[in-house]
Amino acid sequence: MTDYGHELLFGGFLTPDARQPAQVVARARLCEQVGLDLVTFQDHPYQPGFLDTWTLMSYLAAATSRIRLAGNVLNLPLRQPVVLARSVASLDLLSGGRVELGLGTGAFWDAIEANGGRRLAPGQSVDALDEAIRIIREVWAADRRGGVRVDGEHYRVLGAKRGPAPAHPVGIWVGAYKPRLLRLVGRTADGWLPSLSYLPKGPAELADLNALVDEGASAAGRDPAEVRRLLNVSGRFTRAGAGFLDGPPQQWARELTDLVLTHGTSGFILGTDDPTSIQLFAQEVAPAVRELVAAERAGSTAPGSAGSSGPAGEGAPAGSAEDASAGPGSVTSAGSGEGGSAAGSGRPAGAQPGEVVRAGGVAGLAVTPTPAPQVRHSDHRLWDESTRPVAPPAPPGHVYSPQAQAAGGHLVDVHDHLRRELSEIRDLLDQVRRGVVSAGDARGVLNRMTMRQNNWTLGAYCAAYCTLVTQHHGLEDDAIFPHLRRADPGLVPVIDRLAQEHVVIHDVVEGVDRALVALIEDPGRLTELQRAVDVLTDTLLSHLSYEEQNLVEPLARYGFYPGQL
Repeated sequence: MTDYGHELLFGGFLTPDARQPAQVVARARLCEQVGLDLVTFQDHPYQPGFLDTWTLMSYLAAATSRIRLAGNVLNLPLRQPVVLARSVASLDLLSGGRVELGLGTGAFWDAIEANGGRRLAPGQSVDALDEAIRIIREVWAADRRGGVRVDGEHYRVLGAKRGPAPAHPVGIWVGAYKPRLLRLVGRTADGWLPSLSYLPKGPAELADLNALVDEGASAAGRDPAEVRRLLNVSGRFTRAGAGFLDGPPQQWARELTDLVLTHGTSGFILGTDDPTSIQLFAQEVAPAVRELVAAERAGSTAPGSAGSSGPAGEGAPAGSAEDASAGPGSVTSAGSGEGGSAAGSGRPAGAQPGEVVRAGGVAGLAVTPTPAPQVRHSDHRLWDESTRPVAPPAPPGHVYSPQAQAAGGHLVDVHDHLRRELSEIRDLLDQVRRGVVSAGDARGVLNRMTMRQNNWTLGAYCAAYCTLVTQHHGLEDDAIFPHLRRADPGLVPVIDRLAQEHVVIHDVVEGVDRALVALIEDPGRLTELQRAVDVLTDTLLSHLSYEEQNLVEPLARYGFYPGQL
């Protein structure tokens, strides 16, 4: 058991949605209001559906007063190290020391190259990150004499002036999963920031990966405890426990406490845009984890610790946040992949809900694509499914590593989240029609601070969901599909068809938006929105199933980007 003793941090991981900038700012302010320590944003400068992360952070530094800000993680190939170092230091000075530097090597190289970046092999990207960290630290060392000189293979800085120095010791937190990069984290970085959803074995994998960070630190003469361990997490708040981070706040607190005490994780960043989940995480989970960890570090047993509580969900007082959290809208972050059936969750056949599947290297892919729905909600058909091309068969006897299994399952996980969110939209629409959802109940569903009307609650659901679908398809079109085209020419007809269907789905989403606007103007036009959502349901579920049937296996062979597997 390893507890590195760091102060605990709790943060949010928000979607920088360019279509709803006011909502992004409101969610960041909510993170501050409910007491989170940190708010973070993914950085894909090639994605026009996202706000530029650095510009967003700069705006939020002025729009908030306490919460820390970080990219999660910034795309190094498109952000020159000297300029980045000065940008971080400047914003840290302007914000009173509230900026941290999350940094990554880059992944979607087609999109990076299309936007002016250099395509690097995996080993080259690690070397480039090593050089960049040296440059950034040299620029920040404003009290040293002479200019910055780093004559690297990827970055050549020949006498750049130093400074400014940041207002506080900015942490450089690196996203890393492979051995060489993990050792570099231990050697040069201040923190390690992976995403739990990208670890094929789940939390059980943290021990081996932490050991590589420790190895790198020790080899460089550093105390491994100098490197903070953070973790992006996702899950659901429900009444009864159904799996890891799939249950009431009390269960979440016990499970995160175990990660602190067993693996030394001291920063937890929740990936969700759902206001209720943000509040539960900040006001129920974070204080409980702090109490449990403090008690363990002090050598005592806190009330509600792992050894003193009953099954997940027991002991929650009636009317508490744990009880309320299982209502409509309690599903949280994109890509959580938990809570669905085995057939549609990327688990091997026969796995139980919530079970952690530890797949070894096996012949045959133990991931089950979701079958097409048998029930249709609308007679409206936007394409002929019988004309869809089919992907070539997998090579006989191909062996899939655990990481390959996880890559194939990740597409199903993301799709499962889209399916769950769509189901919630349909359920809420039905409740609004029947008058079941009151204004007070609706506020508890989505946003207790700003929502006042049933129609507006439904509107927030629809708008957020349509944005999520658009972003998912945009990432596929911009980065994943070009990679698969090059990896396997036999997939080109399938990818062409999927791209065509993306255009159709975009038009359907626009139809939902139009129906929503009409409903806001005239509450009597709910039937129009129902028809639009029915068409979206049939169209999207058919498309997701077709995509899984034809891409899950290729993704398990080729990954989402070159060098992933």
